[in-house]
Amino acid sequence: MLDFDPLYSTAQIGAIGQFIDKHYALAGPIHCRMLHRGLNDVYLVVGSDGERYVFRLSHHRARGRADVKTETAFLTHLSQAGVPVAAPIPTRNGALFLQGHAPEGLREGVLFRAIDGRGINAADAGDASANGRTLALMHNAAQTFSPDGALYRLDLEHLLHRPLTRICDSGIVEDADVLRDLADIATRTGKAIEAFDTLTWTYCHGDCHGFNARINDAGEAVFFDFDDSGPGYLAYDLSVFLWAKVSFGRKLTGMWEAFIDGYRAVRPITPQDFEAAHRFVIVRHFWLMGEYASRAQEWGSEAVGWIAREANFLKTWETDQFVDRLF
Repeated sequence: MLDFDPLYSTAQIGAIGQFIDKHYALAGPIHCRMLHRGLNDVYLVVGSDGERYVFRLSHHRARGRADVKTETAFLTHLSQAGVPVAAPIPTRNGALFLQGHAPEGLREGVLFRAIDGRGINAADAGDASANGRTLALMHNAAQTFSPDGALYRLDLEHLLHRPLTRICDSGIVEDADVLRDLADIATRTGKAIEAFDTLTWTYCHGDCHGFNARINDAGEAVFFDFDDSGPGYLAYDLSVFLWAKVSFGRKLTGMWEAFIDGYRAVRPITPQDFEAAHRFVIVRHFWLMGEYASRAQEWGSEAVGWIAREANFLKTWETDQFVDRLF
C-alpha cells in the first residue's frame, strides 16, 4: 500500500472546539462552525453566554510559517493606542497564539473577539473613507512599534520577485510570450519603484483591500486579518485598496479617491508615496498571482488558471497610468 503525505488537512469541528476549550477561558459549552477555508481556516466560535469569537488556524504557505508573534504584538499595540482593530484574545496562561499538530505539521492558531457592525459596501464612498482613516491611524501608531524579529519584510523580493518565480515554476502559464511579458513587466515595475529615493517605510496591514473590516456603530472601519502584515512600503499598503478597485474589470476609482481623502484627513501622504502607490498596483497583482500559483497542487490547475490571462491587465495598467497618466 502506498502512503500519501498530506499537503493540507482540514480539522474536524469537534477537534477545533476541544482545542479552544482546553486553552481559552470561554463560557462553555462552546459552539464552532467553519466560516472559510482558503489561505487560512477560519471558524466562528460562540460561547454559552452568547459572546462571539473568530478562531484562525494558519495554513502552510509558500512564504513560510505564519508570523503570529509579530502580528499579535502589533495588534495589541494598536488596540492599546485606540486604533479600531480585532485584538487577539489571550489563552488561559496569557499567550496570544498557540500551535497545534496537524498531519502536515504544526499550525498556528489565534482567537479574536468577533467584530460587531456591518460588512463593507464596495461602492460606498463613506465606507472607503472609513477604511482610509483607520489605515492612517494604524500607520500613526506604527511609528511607536518595533517589529523586532519579524519574519517577513514587505519588500520587492517578497511581493514581486519571488511571486514571479512561483508563477514561472507552477507551469500554469504555458505560453512563452506571456511569461516573457510578465517578466518584462516585473522588471520595469521593480526598476521604477527603486528609482524613488524617499519612499516611506512603516508597519503595513498588507491586505487593506477594503473588505478586511467592518463598520461599527460609530462609523469606524474596524480592521482584521493582519496575516500578511509586516514592515514594508507605506505605498504598497495604500496601493492594495486601489488595486481592489481596478483589478478584474472593476471600475471603482471614485472609491480610491474617497479612501485617500479619508486617509489624508488623519495623516498626510508624500507625493512620492502617492505616485509609487500606482506602481505598486502591479506589484500587488503579482503577489496575488504568486499566492495562487503556489497553491496549484492543492487547489488544482483549473482553479488558478486565470493567472495565464492577467498579463493584459498589467500591460493596460502600465499604458494608462504611466503613459497617458489617467490619474
